[in-house]
Amino acid sequence: CVICDPSVVLALKSLEKDYLPGHLDAKHHKAMMERVENAVKDFQELSLNEDAYMGVVDEATLQKGSWSLLKDLKRITDSDVKGDLFVKELFWMLHLQKETFATYVARFQKEAYCPNKCGVMLQTLIWCKNCKKEVHACRKSYDCGERNVEVPQMEDMILDCELNWHQASEGLTDYSFYRVWGNNTETLVSKGKEATLTKPMVGPEDAGSYRCELGSVNSSPATIINFHVTVLPKMIKEEKPSPNIVTGRLVPR
Repeated sequence: CVICDPSVVLALKSLEKDYLPGHLDAKHHKAMMERVENAVKDFQELSLNEDAYMGVVDEATLQKGSWSLLKDLKRITDSDVKGDLFVKELFWMLHLQKETFATYVARFQKEAYCPNKCGVMLQTLIWCKNCKKEVHACRKSYDCGERNVEVPQMEDMILDCELNWHQASEGLTDYSFYRVWGNNTETLVSKGKEATLTKPMVGPEDAGSYRCELGSVNSSPATIINFHVTVLPKMIKEEKPSPNIVTGRLVPR
C-alpha cells in the first residue's frame, strides 16, 4: 500500500533523477528502478488473513509505513553509498521495510479495523490493489444492550451513551435520549453532541426505561443503548455528635 502515498512516489522519482546518476552506472538505471518499483508494489502482497490483512489499511497505518520507508531510504542516500553495495543495501532495506509494514497492518487489523462490537462504524479505508479510498461501513447489530443504573433519590442521574469506538468513527451526528413509557411511547429528553444525559436530584418519578440513539449521516442509527433506571431510597447521612472537649477545670473559690 505504501505506493499509494504520493510522498513515496516522489521519493522514488528523486532516487531515479537525483541519486542514481552519480551512484550507479547509467546502463543499469532503468532495470534498477523497475526492480525498486516492483519491490515497493509488492508491499501489498501479504497473506490474506482476517486477523492480519484484508487488503485494506487506514490513513494512519499508511502514513506510518510510508514514514518508515522514507526514513530508511534517506539514510541510504545520505550515506552516499555507490555501485553494487548501494544496490544490496537498498533491496535489503526494502525487504525489512515490507516486514515492518506487515506488523503495522496486522496491528491495524487487530485493533482499529472494525473495532465495534455493536452498531455501525464508518471508516475511510484505502484499498491496496488500486489505491482507491472509500468509506467502509462495519455493520454489527444496532442494539448495544441494556444497562442497569441505580441512583439514590435526590442524587444526580447520569446516563452515558458513548462507546470506545465512537471517537474513531466518521459520519456520526447527534446523541438522542428518550424516556420510554409503558405504553410503547417515548418522549425526547435531549439531543446534541453530548454523549451523556444528566438529571439532577432525581425522584421516584424518574425511575423507568430510557433509550439513547446515536445518529449517522446514513439516516440510520449507529448505536442504540437502553437504560433501566432504579431510584433508591434517599441516602441518610448520619451526623455524629462532636465529642465533648474539656478546655479547663473549674477551681472552687
